[in-house]
Amino acid sequence: MPRFSVIVPAFRVQAYLHACLDSVLSQSCKDFEVVVVDDCSPDTCGPIADEYARRDPRVTALHLPRNAGLGPARNAGMERATGDYLIFLDGDDTLLPDALQTIADRLGTTGDPDVLMYDYTRTYWSGRSVRNVLADRLAEHGPASFRLADRPELLQLLMVVWNKAYRRAFVEAEGFTFPPGYYEDTPWTYPVLMSAGSIAVLDAVCVSYRQRRRGNILSTTSEKHFDIFDQYDRVFAFLDARPELALWRPVLFRRMVDHFCAVYASRDRLPHLSRAAFFRRATASCRRHATPGAPAGRRARLRHGLVRLGARRTYRALAASRRIGDGLRRSTAGLRRAVRGAALRAHYRLQRQLPLRARDAVFATGGDGPYAGEPAAIEAKARELVPGLRTAWICRPLHAPTVPPATRTLAPGSFAYWSALARSTYLVNDGAFDPRLVKRRGQLLLQTHRGTPLRTVGTDLLDRPAAARSTDFEQLLRDVDRWDFALSANPHSTLVRERAYPSGYTTLEYGSPRNDVHHRAGPADVARLRETLAVPAGATALLYAPVHRDYRRVQRPGLDLERLIRVLGPQFVILDRAPGSGRPRTAHPRIIDVTGHPCPETLALASDALITDYASLMFDYVNLDRPVVLHLEDIEAYEAARGTYFDITAFPPGVVARGQDELFDIFATDHWRGSRSAELRAAFRARFCPYDDGNAAERVVRRVFLGETDGLPLPVPPSARRGALPAQQDPAGTQVPRG
Repeated sequence: MPRFSVIVPAFRVQAYLHACLDSVLSQSCKDFEVVVVDDCSPDTCGPIADEYARRDPRVTALHLPRNAGLGPARNAGMERATGDYLIFLDGDDTLLPDALQTIADRLGTTGDPDVLMYDYTRTYWSGRSVRNVLADRLAEHGPASFRLADRPELLQLLMVVWNKAYRRAFVEAEGFTFPPGYYEDTPWTYPVLMSAGSIAVLDAVCVSYRQRRRGNILSTTSEKHFDIFDQYDRVFAFLDARPELALWRPVLFRRMVDHFCAVYASRDRLPHLSRAAFFRRATASCRRHATPGAPAGRRARLRHGLVRLGARRTYRALAASRRIGDGLRRSTAGLRRAVRGAALRAHYRLQRQLPLRARDAVFATGGDGPYAGEPAAIEAKARELVPGLRTAWICRPLHAPTVPPATRTLAPGSFAYWSALARSTYLVNDGAFDPRLVKRRGQLLLQTHRGTPLRTVGTDLLDRPAAARSTDFEQLLRDVDRWDFALSANPHSTLVRERAYPSGYTTLEYGSPRNDVHHRAGPADVARLRETLAVPAGATALLYAPVHRDYRRVQRPGLDLERLIRVLGPQFVILDRAPGSGRPRTAHPRIIDVTGHPCPETLALASDALITDYASLMFDYVNLDRPVVLHLEDIEAYEAARGTYFDITAFPPGVVARGQDELFDIFATDHWRGSRSAELRAAFRARFCPYDDGNAAERVVRRVFLGETDGLPLPVPPSARRGALPAQQDPAGTQVPRG
């Protein structure tokens, strides 16, 4: 018996059916069967289904003698299904890679619930994909499984059949089937959810819901849209037969009226001459199923009342006036934006005619991010060394508290922002400034970059579309042509970036200013930072900092941190900086969520070891001479999607684990901080940190801001450097070894 039965009804989807079936058959989980139901389709859907059935024994092709519609086609598929769980996939949609494995894993951790609800993206004919805007309803918090009454907000999600997995034994025991006609999902989905003894959610995109430019049934003008009334009659008949479910009547009534209003408001569903009859049927249904007790918003209450009264003319007048009002508001808002935009452009042009301010400097990270990274380290040193320098930091109001009091903040797009860009002599950023920036003669632009590149960057991404995504390479090169100086941490970074960002700038191979703090902070500073992060006294803190996966639409946890904590024992804590998909973090007393922390350097100082994969943070972290462990479970997939500049497994900064169990063994045996780890770290540091000695920011400031080319601080020999090592004790009271 397979784990899944994937049921695919097919009618007039010959252009999409290959992609649909390929998306299922290429899944990493192989424990499934596919039942393709040819609903007497007039195109080649039937022969396509037969072709796949001949090629793969997991595929069964059914051919209905006459066109019956989606509901009966799905029923026919269910009759042939043998899997533990039923999954319905329309013939023009697709499963995402690894979707079935992700669903199987979640079913296993939630105790095989009756229904598992998962997420989807809308994929448009242009190729654009947009995730479900109500994805937060699928947050995996609270009990692993529950009843609908525990999370009624799930009814706000799209009530369709294909964003759920159903336990077949539950479906058969309840006798659920699909009715004929349009909106057949309605009398299936509501009864299933209300009857389910256990429901679970999966906060991951599993289905790509194709938005066809034309040909979608629900956008077809037809009187078949009147089927919606029969479908809701079936829902309320189900409730009448189940008195214990009477509490859902008010909710279902409100949802029904909302649905009627949505169909009536759609201009391409109902024939013009049928609209009055549809409104009358809606009024009759509302009066027949009227149930008080489900409050609605002000606008919804008015619509509902007019439908129940049968006041169609008033309803139409109200809708027309609302459209006019909305149009006026949009026009007014657009006019305000246009006027302000014109004023800003004129202001910027005027400011560019005024003299440069020789002692003004503008700094930014990530365009408008918090005070952190290379620009922050350079800004602080510039205020210290350059007499009379006035500095400003570009950031959103959210990040303003991170900026030192002596530095002015600039809101992006404000008049002060454009004045500063027009008249400041020094412009420093680790990303790109506004593309409308006009660099003036006499302005100096310093590009600091973000750490040492292991991952492919710049124009080297031209042949890697999964990683490049929507990168405008022509704009990127226009930005590069503005650079006067580009900071480099080491010879490797210089060689990579001068090829990936080709132009006539001057490379400053001076080290990483953001790492200066690693050589200047003392044990007292480390203790203070650990206290700020709530790291318990005497604990060994592991910083977990993996990178974003370009090849995944949804970022999933790459490491079971709760299991790792159990392996490590009570003397350890984990600082969790893993990128997420918006889901709540694990609530564990020894797992500290630091994803929102603005400064990786601070987290590095506060930790005793680093667990990462492909993050440039590893190049900074080795300055501290603390252990690094690489978790490279998906290196083949990552290499294929993003690419790296050298084989990190052949020259790592510490011990390498190719799987989760191997990583657990490394920590269980203390191999993570053994002599081999120290040897690897020392070799890595010698290659990539030749200038990281605590003086990198000073070298940059003296060269760029003071114009000095001679007498810059020489790199401190590695043997004379010191790291900010914490006075950390192990449970036995002995000093934790540096290796």
